[in-house]
Amino acid sequence: MIMIENFIQKIQNSKMLSFEISPPKGANFDETLQKIEKSGLIDKIDGFITTDSPLAKLRYSSILASIKTQTFFNKPSIATISMRDRNSFALQADLIGANDFNLRCFLALTGDGVNHGDQPQAKGVFEQNSLFLLQIINALNSQKDIANNPLKEPLKPIYGFCVLNSYSKKLESLKRKMAKKIETGCIAIVTQPVYDLDVANMLHDWLVELTSKYSDFRKDTKLIFGFFPVVSYKGAYFLYSKLPGVFIPDSWLERLEIASKISKDEEFKVGFEMSQKLLETIYSTHQKLHLMSSNNAKLMKDLIEGVA
Repeated sequence: MIMIENFIQKIQNSKMLSFEISPPKGANFDETLQKIEKSGLIDKIDGFITTDSPLAKLRYSSILASIKTQTFFNKPSIATISMRDRNSFALQADLIGANDFNLRCFLALTGDGVNHGDQPQAKGVFEQNSLFLLQIINALNSQKDIANNPLKEPLKPIYGFCVLNSYSKKLESLKRKMAKKIETGCIAIVTQPVYDLDVANMLHDWLVELTSKYSDFRKDTKLIFGFFPVVSYKGAYFLYSKLPGVFIPDSWLERLEIASKISKDEEFKVGFEMSQKLLETIYSTHQKLHLMSSNNAKLMKDLIEGVA
């Protein structure tokens, strides 16, 4: 139990690094964990976030992946929970059951529509959006279910996290979304990848302004900035053109495009250097990062050498 509370204290009071794990489309999750272990990254990481079938493509259960990750590394894991796949009955059952395994941190996500994925026969649930999961967590923490019925046995504290785009052409709309997530109640907001310090500073300024309105636990809501290294022009252009919630500076695209025409090695070198400099800049300023690299723990280990 102490492991989870220590992790929450670290998020609230000091530097923190988490690493994203994407479970496989198969039952051999040990192989994924062993590769991460061999990378040497573990000593730098405070906790993990497991994904929940992103892009609506079927994967190993995020809840079971988080339980196994916690056991394997003896470090806390946050299980992503999508509103796409579960109604309120199933959500509550999963959270209550996970509590027995000391899995008590959950990242609330509305989720990608099933029409984008690889299961055309499936129907999305979407009973409500991700804020509803935070409401369920609040209810369970009061030892009641969402229908206000008392629980038979007390639960250990559950901690809710939520996500936020790091960029929008409609900034006021993005700010309102942040305000709503803070109002509903979450320990921290994990952003989509950030590639510009000015963007990170803007989001942080919003957080300071919005949390100042509260005198309860919401005043301590934190921002955890997403970081995804870009080491190829193709990868940068994909983020630029396909993810409207992420802002890639034109200078990144230009430098990577030029480097890609020289050689693959030069392209990787330029992307690595820009990514490492960004990591160092944001981490030294804001101190809480969620690291994403499509399970490439070795790349992330190399990037954070000398930075964290």
